[in-house]
Amino acid sequence: MKRTEDLNVTQTQPLISPRELKSAFVMDETANNVVIQGRETIQNILRGKDKRLLAILGPCSIHDPEAALDYARKLAAVSEKVADRIVVVMRVYFEKPRTTIGWRGLINDPHLDDSCDIETGLRIARKLLLDINHLGLPAATEFLDPIVPQYIADLVSWAAIGARTTESQTHRQMASGLSMPVGFKNGTDGNAQVAIDAMQSSRSAHSFLGLDPDGRTCVIKTKGNPWSHLVLRGGRDRTNYDAKSVAEAVEKIRKAGLEERLVVDCSHGNTNKQHELQEVVMQSILSQRSDGNRNIIGVMVESNLFGGSQKINPDRSKMRYGVSVTDDCIDWDATERILLEAHAAMARVE
Repeated sequence: MKRTEDLNVTQTQPLISPRELKSAFVMDETANNVVIQGRETIQNILRGKDKRLLAILGPCSIHDPEAALDYARKLAAVSEKVADRIVVVMRVYFEKPRTTIGWRGLINDPHLDDSCDIETGLRIARKLLLDINHLGLPAATEFLDPIVPQYIADLVSWAAIGARTTESQTHRQMASGLSMPVGFKNGTDGNAQVAIDAMQSSRSAHSFLGLDPDGRTCVIKTKGNPWSHLVLRGGRDRTNYDAKSVAEAVEKIRKAGLEERLVVDCSHGNTNKQHELQEVVMQSILSQRSDGNRNIIGVMVESNLFGGSQKINPDRSKMRYGVSVTDDCIDWDATERILLEAHAAMARVE
């Protein structure tokens, strides 16, 4: 007989199981306390019980663990200064969805050379999450591959489902079983309804194929995630962070019978990827909060040690330290200024 399967597969490579990875990089009590407290705080913000602003800041993507930890130390120090009015969570993104092709993130390609050493990527990712939590800083990430959460989700306090995957049934099912609050981004066209549909789906029970802690294929049954919410990130041709757009999104949430709370992404379509404009978006959000808008409970900002972005260079010595290899980011000085200005502005909200 002629072969009918794996015609386009060149290799299958066994991977460490989730249990084995967790045994190699064990969650200790310190990290556990940070994750638990981070999740509970975000849940209280979503409930409206905690009036502080949720601020999720960090690199567009992590490609250098050393630089990421350097950034985390700076962010942890500032977070203590603003903690009475702002809850700071670090953006620690290991997976990158691509419109066509490109570097897919540290977990998939940790050596930045298309070698796709995924096991090393998972090890680096878990170790970095432990280090960041040990600084007292909760971590946020986007889950793209539905298998990855089995390896690192226990160390994550907030998760995102991106604009390209919000409409995916696979990701809605995955989110229904995640243990932390999950933000669904509006579609790349700016349509918030697909994210609201995703919120409803992820709050329901699901059954789907997945992995158990030992890496065996199994049927996963979930009870639904009650902490899903909307993230407005703009679209290809328009922004949606202004008061009118926020009000329209809130009305759609209300009609769906869900809690009328959302997060605004200060980057992506809301700035047409002009990273310097993130401060403008932040000022608008703070102004809306000052005007009494309590529907906006959080913001996202893409920032790094140094501003802008760079291309991946085969000669790593020629790459700049602390500079993004994906979307442009604002630098550390701007990040600190944004947080301190937001802290002062939030005093007028209280």
